[in-house]
Amino acid sequence: MQRTFTVSLTPAYTDPLIHQLQSIDEVISLSLHRGGSVKPTGDTMTIHVLNSGADEVLRRIEHVCPPNHYAIATAELASMINPEKHEQIRLDVDEAIWEEMESGLRYQGRLTGNFITLMALGGVISAVGLVSEPGPQTLAFVAASIIAPGFEPLAKVPLGIILNNRQTALFGLRSSLIGYGLVSLGALLTFLILQWLGVTNVDEFTHNPEVEAISNPTGKHITVSFGGTLAGCIIVAAYRRSVIAGALIAMVVITAMAMVGVSLACGRLDLAWDGLQRVGIDVGLIVLTGMVVFGAKQWLMRRRKPLV
Repeated sequence: MQRTFTVSLTPAYTDPLIHQLQSIDEVISLSLHRGGSVKPTGDTMTIHVLNSGADEVLRRIEHVCPPNHYAIATAELASMINPEKHEQIRLDVDEAIWEEMESGLRYQGRLTGNFITLMALGGVISAVGLVSEPGPQTLAFVAASIIAPGFEPLAKVPLGIILNNRQTALFGLRSSLIGYGLVSLGALLTFLILQWLGVTNVDEFTHNPEVEAISNPTGKHITVSFGGTLAGCIIVAAYRRSVIAGALIAMVVITAMAMVGVSLACGRLDLAWDGLQRVGIDVGLIVLTGMVVFGAKQWLMRRRKPLV
């Protein structure tokens, strides 16, 4: 989708910015409402731009307007129609800008009541899967991966590293530690309740084939996780948020963290350690592939820092 930038700026910088933006071929339309902004006080400019020119527009704004003299709101366009620019519009790229990526990951990985609850529920459902037969087990693992927003906070870490934004990386790390701790806690409590109700037992967990697969992953398992982590980072960079759950389904990080909790409930520290190692593999792959994808976007395409 192409983008709309709504810029509120100090009137002294309006004409110089218009002069800069008019020369950008990817700017399809440019509208101005002088005195249209009440807060902050100033002019309002509406810019319809192709994705391929979004970074250049932001570079020009930053070049012309000093900090604290502008505010920008971004939005996606459902469509853009301009017969003269039809071919450019048709060949436009599917890329997110840094500001949208940071905002999206921050929103999805923020430590709110919703985030905390969904991560814990991911652990609850995964715990049931770890003591189930293959059919219900697959359903439980897929459901847990879709429900728990576990990819976004981890993806913030490599994004913060590449953008040299310590706050983004630290917030992602904090949300990940707390979120995945809740996955483990939810799984631990669920297993204890199911055991108390007589629904399951330790042997049903320890002899489950999936526990063995998590404890001793093969090259095939790691390859699927690698594909999931790489796809997830590309999805974030392309702003294809509706399909991010597919990346977590390909990985086993939610299930492996739930296995840690169930193992602790069973007193099996060896299996808990195996689960943590498997979590470490997936987390390491996310950081590695994230740095590769985000680094390539920065060095080959963006070549700028996000606007503050």
